[in-house]
Amino acid sequence: MFYKYAFIPYQVKHQNEHYRLITYAFLHADLPHLLFNMFSFYMFGSLIEKQLIFSYGNLVGKFHFLIIYFVGALIATIWPYIRNSNNINYISVGASGAVSSVLFASMLWNPTMEVGLIFLPFYVPSYVFAPIYLAFEYWSLKRGKSNIAHDAHIGGAVFGITYIALINFDKLKLFFHLIF
Repeated sequence: MFYKYAFIPYQVKHQNEHYRLITYAFLHADLPHLLFNMFSFYMFGSLIEKQLIFSYGNLVGKFHFLIIYFVGALIATIWPYIRNSNNINYISVGASGAVSSVLFASMLWNPTMEVGLIFLPFYVPSYVFAPIYLAFEYWSLKRGKSNIAHDAHIGGAVFGITYIALINFDKLKLFFHLIF
């Protein structure tokens, strides 16, 4: 089942197995991978979902939340697909791209929200954390010495930012106002 539903760009391109563009997000490499993704999803997902419901009503707010998650998962595959569609050995699983979309949607919506990492004893505002996180992901991607899909994290983040900017441009303006 793992290999049948994992994101394998080669299979998507050469075997037309397009279902892999979303099913990969429901598989994880191991329990810590699943737990970290679900912890992050719970913490930031519950926050942005409540705020979207408050701003747009129950039905529309939940619809926006589902778009952020599921389209974020799909968009997160674009860069890895382009880079690996002819690489028979590339395989990826996990909800990290979708969770990154939720994380960045939440941070854009709440630019002054304090964000921290589990293993660091301090917090910083979202508008500080977000660029640092993206820079770290880009550096890690270029370094290329891990099995982590940093390109999917970046793709999910860009979608989360873009989607919030599309539905509430004032959130993007405030975010950049705080940075600059």
